[in-house]
Amino acid sequence: MASATLTRPEGADKPDVVIGLDTHKEFHVAVALAPNGGRLGECSIPANRQGYSVLQDWALELGSRPVFAVEGTGSFGAGLCRELLAVGYSVVEINRPDRSTRRRLGKDVDAVFREAVAIDAEAAARSFLAGTATIAPKGGTHLVEMIRLLKGNKDSASKSRTRAINQIKAILVTAPAVLREQLEPLANDDLMVTCTAFRVPLVDSPIAAAKKALRFLARRVLRLEREIAELLDNLDQLTQQACPGLRQTYGIGTDGAATLLVTVGDHPERLRSDAAFASLCGVSPLPASSGKTNRHRLNRGGNRQANATLHRIVVVRLRWHEQTKAYAARRLKEGRSKAEIMRCLKRFIAREVFHTLLGRPPVRTAAA
Repeated sequence: MASATLTRPEGADKPDVVIGLDTHKEFHVAVALAPNGGRLGECSIPANRQGYSVLQDWALELGSRPVFAVEGTGSFGAGLCRELLAVGYSVVEINRPDRSTRRRLGKDVDAVFREAVAIDAEAAARSFLAGTATIAPKGGTHLVEMIRLLKGNKDSASKSRTRAINQIKAILVTAPAVLREQLEPLANDDLMVTCTAFRVPLVDSPIAAAKKALRFLARRVLRLEREIAELLDNLDQLTQQACPGLRQTYGIGTDGAATLLVTVGDHPERLRSDAAFASLCGVSPLPASSGKTNRHRLNRGGNRQANATLHRIVVVRLRWHEQTKAYAARRLKEGRSKAEIMRCLKRFIAREVFHTLLGRPPVRTAAA
């Protein structure tokens, strides 16, 4: 997979200043801490390139080897994160901090907000010092970012197409009988062509209004289908370029590959192990034992789009992949439920996908 190489300045493993950042749409707030946890200062910058330059100059005044702990690297902090990585600074991704501290602040709303922003920035820096924040952020400057943008557009178009088709079906339920009897027997493709051909020069009756509504909706469906087809063609080329091995994995098509690539980001090596990737996808087993029962259950957290993709891969393999079918049959004889078998398969596929993304040899087990 073509991945971003994390560029770290000399001595970045032992920074002399830690800059915690709480990012917002219009501005970012930074708090600087010394390696021993002492507070060195606070800085507020606009969320633009001029502000990014001011932040870098301010950080270099405090130390020669700063590391930036940024909250919101996938949203408001994405631009800042890309700028810092491009220059060569070390950047770590920070999860949203505990909000309980805010509830203990005073009654002045403006003062509470300003203080809470600084508290969040300081908490981000202390997360790095405590060793609880070590994950590099997604780069957002390579093929996977292109895939993410087109994938979001394709998903939006697919949802709009489904809504339009459902609206057509709903209109047919209450349409005049002559129109309903003409259109209900038609398959979707024929229905769209027929509705698109309606000509209604004057809306002077319920049947004329229904025909006009159906015409507009059918045109919308066909336009969205052309848009989806073009986006899928682009995604097919990009996913093949980003990770051809993933596209060759059994049960993974264009849409599934795009989802998994977006989940892991430009550089999958930022994840420490396949267990971390499984947890990210919400397929890491969680203990659910009680009394004499010893079992695990599915993780309900993680990226649900990636989780759904892995589930679809399992369904495809259980239907068509002989080795997976044999594995499922053996586990059923051992007394495992279908849900437990699918959990095991999803965890295995997560491991297989992770190693494929890193370009390692595929993992082979009984479920392979």
